[in-house]
Amino acid sequence: MPRVETIVTSLTWTLCLLVPLFGPGQATAAEEAPGEPQPYVVVLGIAQDGGYPQAGTKESPAWDDPSLRRLVSCLAVVDPATSQRWLLDATPDFREQLHRLDQLAPVPERPGLAGIFLTHGHIGHYTGLIHLGREVMGTHQVPVYAMPRMAEFLRTNGPWNQLVRLENISLQPLRAGEPVRLNARLSITPLLVPHRDEYTETVGLRIDGPRRSVLFIPDIDKWEHWDEQGQRVEEAIAGVDVAFLDGTFFADGELPGRDLSKIPHPVITRTMKRFAELPAAEKQKVRFIHLNGTNPALDPRSEAHKTIEDAGFGVARELEKVPL
Repeated sequence: MPRVETIVTSLTWTLCLLVPLFGPGQATAAEEAPGEPQPYVVVLGIAQDGGYPQAGTKESPAWDDPSLRRLVSCLAVVDPATSQRWLLDATPDFREQLHRLDQLAPVPERPGLAGIFLTHGHIGHYTGLIHLGREVMGTHQVPVYAMPRMAEFLRTNGPWNQLVRLENISLQPLRAGEPVRLNARLSITPLLVPHRDEYTETVGLRIDGPRRSVLFIPDIDKWEHWDEQGQRVEEAIAGVDVAFLDGTFFADGELPGRDLSKIPHPVITRTMKRFAELPAAEKQKVRFIHLNGTNPALDPRSEAHKTIEDAGFGVARELEKVPL
């Protein structure tokens, strides 16, 4: 297993332009008890919905070298002071990611999750819920936070409605722009973003802690489409300390025979061009996540990875921690 790396950020704290920094019920740093262990976000996966290498990929160095494999994009929020843990998305790699979380922040309960926040209804972001059902863990009322269409999708479609009917999960409402208080120190706010919303709406998530905040937007169509809705990604970045942003594809031409301009994801090279005039401190906040199996930046030794870092940005690393 890769070693845990802690990000110590020296970035200046900036008030969020989208949501007040200290939402309802959230503690300030001054309210935190002296010596109390700090909450944090940990990265449990960085790949697109299919993981890396993807099914059907015949040639990949990751088949022969397990150290190159990457799990599907997922974050966890951990509060050591209260022994609480939350997952941000339930991916097809739920089994491995829960095990990683158990090793990093063990709790006696099973599954020991204070809640799961779902961003949207594409396979890499909710299908891990199946592990909570009667065929596997048989959990009882694990809180699952979902936007209205996402919640309705789970209630009305099998096999997910069985999780609801047998009370393996307990659906909890999310509303765009309204913070959810996790405990006295933590809150999560869903931010509505444009995406291929065939079944459900799509949200990014902002996590606020007593000292720092993190933005998680694993899927979005184009940053320009968010502009059209009156939101700018630059403003969202300005209000947090670390921003995990959709980096599905690195550059045009990455998928032979397909025009990436017509595939609803911001390409990393275009995102970096858009952010080129940002101050260095703002660029350093960005960690690209949700990388497709074709994305060369998955390999930290690649020229693509070097290009990203040379431009002042970063690529998310599995098991990296961001203190809150």
